[in-house]
Amino acid sequence: MLHWLWVLIVGGIIGLAAGALTGRGQSMGWIANILAGLIGSSLGQALLGSWGPQVAGMAIVPSILGAIILVLIVSFILGMMRRSPE
Repeated sequence: MLHWLWVLIVGGIIGLAAGALTGRGQSMGWIANILAGLIGSSLGQALLGSWGPQVAGMAIVPSILGAIILVLIVSFILGMMRRSPE
């Protein structure tokens, strides 16, 4: 049980860091930060491997890079959806 709490906390911090580094984190809530951190962590470790320091089973550097990629992709898609004429 305590492991899952750490996973959520670390996922939220990774999502927060990705949002801050991309400048697109102001509109994200804490649930979106956790989701971006967890999904970005999986994406980053799948693409880059699990090297570097690890916390709660997540390699920090690939996780942050994966979360940055995820935030940029989602921001791009949402921006395209907002601009499309109806």
